[in-house]
Amino acid sequence: MASNTLVSRRGPGGPGGRRTRRRDADQGRQRTLISPAQLGRPRGKAVYWIVFTLVAVAFTLVFLGPLYWMVTGGLKTAQEVVQSPPTAFPSSVHTENYSQAWTVMDLAQLLFNTLYYAFGALAFQLVLDVAAAYSLSKLRPVLGKAILGMMLATLMIPATVLVVPQYLTVLDVPIFERNLLNSPWAIWLPSVTNAFNIFLLKRFFDSIPGELLDAAAIDGASSLRTLRSIVLPISRPILGVVSIFAVVGVWKDFLWPMLTLPDPGRQTLNVGIYSLSNGVPQNVLIAALTIASVPTLLIFLLFQRNIMGGLTAGGLKG
Repeated sequence: MASNTLVSRRGPGGPGGRRTRRRDADQGRQRTLISPAQLGRPRGKAVYWIVFTLVAVAFTLVFLGPLYWMVTGGLKTAQEVVQSPPTAFPSSVHTENYSQAWTVMDLAQLLFNTLYYAFGALAFQLVLDVAAAYSLSKLRPVLGKAILGMMLATLMIPATVLVVPQYLTVLDVPIFERNLLNSPWAIWLPSVTNAFNIFLLKRFFDSIPGELLDAAAIDGASSLRTLRSIVLPISRPILGVVSIFAVVGVWKDFLWPMLTLPDPGRQTLNVGIYSLSNGVPQNVLIAALTIASVPTLLIFLLFQRNIMGGLTAGGLKG
């Protein structure tokens, strides 16, 4: 008798049944700009697809238009590049502009220099930023929250404001009294202090269950062994994102390498192309810029899924 009363109170007509039906209705309801009833009508569907197509085409032109103009500009003659009105398609394709840009502007040496600086900065960032984020997340030092807050506060400062103090620092390093101009350390050391990467890494480390670290500590693993054997294998997505940001950050930088690397033999790709742009035809210059853009575009196209997955990674299943 008691069980029947309990079923009748919690049955479909009771408060529990109403809550269940309300939850199911909320889950089945979709909130969109156009209601499903309007989208089901022929006119509503036609308007929806027209607007969607126009927006997609507009955004495609905005993002891919400059890339198309750059690639086709490297295939034109010097006269066709500067003529007005410009031509949308090259009247004749000149692929030799790219080979000329490669040899005349010594892009091989510039590419090697840029890769050397980029992967050196990546190595320092992976070692020091991971150590800083791990200590702030799991070791919890004294005043750790204050230190993290001051790190994040530096993100509010424009990068150009820091150029002068950073330049004076590498010009005469305090305590060591060394001049770092024309050396890779002028690129590597400032890139290590990346508060954004430390924040990303700490956010991911915070999501790692403490039970894993406690189990490792019970087995006798030190903090360094736990970081190397447990934390880093789990953190591959966010480490991939930080790696891509580190390489692209050095690759696209212009002002800082121009100030700290005056030697033409040590310059990066962007600075070297700028330095040699005066005596080069416009079409060859555009071809050189196209070659300089290819590596970063390939990195994005190959690792775009890793970038989005690492940025949204915040928890572990199971």
